Amino acid sequence: MRDKKEKTENSRRKFIQQGMALGASAVAGSFLLSSCNKKDEKSGEKVNVLSPDGHVLEIDKESIHNCRPAAADRKEARKGIPGRKFVMVIDLAKCKNARKCVEDCQDMHHLPLHMEYMKVYLMKDAKNTPPYWMPKPCFHCDNPPCVSLCPVGATYKRSDGIVLIDTHKCIGCKFCMTACPYSARVFNWEKEEQDEQDKEIAYSPETSIPRVHGTVSKCDFCPEMARAGKLPSCVTACPNGVIYYGDANEDAVSNGEEIVRLSSLLVDKGGYHYAEELGTEPSVYYLPPVDRIFPVDKGLDNMSEEIRNRYRNFAKEV
Repeated sequence: MRDKKEKTENSRRKFIQQGMALGASAVAGSFLLSSCNKKDEKSGEKVNVLSPDGHVLEIDKESIHNCRPAAADRKEARKGIPGRKFVMVIDLAKCKNARKCVEDCQDMHHLPLHMEYMKVYLMKDAKNTPPYWMPKPCFHCDNPPCVSLCPVGATYKRSDGIVLIDTHKCIGCKFCMTACPYSARVFNWEKEEQDEQDKEIAYSPETSIPRVHGTVSKCDFCPEMARAGKLPSCVTACPNGVIYYGDANEDAVSNGEEIVRLSSLLVDKGGYHYAEELGTEPSVYYLPPVDRIFPVDKGLDNMSEEIRNRYRNFAKEV
């Protein structure tokens, strides 16, 4: 029994030390940065992060999101991080459509408000079942139809399971958008002025910035964050611990507040893949919306009229 307990603790320690939890370097600023807000701003909003020794630290939100780690160049970005198999788990019972995952993803990728890599849908499985909120990123499938249909190799799957787009190779044919059964991709229709911060950033498929007019983009699982031992912004931004991210090879995922075994989480809570019958083998799992923490109507509070209108007709029906 003692050996089993020690093995579990060692595995947990290894997981933290190897970098799937937020590192103390995020607080100290000792990691290499490619993009920083030159203003030393403080939001006043506190978030919890995990240090390498497993302690929960409270820091200002801007300490995370004003700076981002350096990403790999285009050639290195195709290889993936050796020995990793990145996965995400989304607990539908905890989501109340706070939209922090959407907003922080937009901030991280320098997206305009009308573009969303992470989307939140109001779902209802059957006539007599209650509705629930469903965050939906790119599923980073193990059998991605978007990759096989790309005629120029701009969309590719890495050894660590992440599917990326090299927008410097993308020709904007939209074949990948047609192939994706989850509508996870967006097209960069507008030619927007880059701010000075974007102009200073060396392009990498790992960051998806600067965006390129006339190309396709999507959720990228924030691989440059993983290289620095940090969680994606959607994970740390969520106030309810809805999103877990981690390494299937280590059998460990974290939502920034706790580290749990992936296998146990999926078995204990009935984890599943969305539209698994399509055979795409997603790297994103869902936990069913049972014993929900928040009523659905709470998700309509404190949002703009434009966002509220997306759900208006559906809300009337339910």
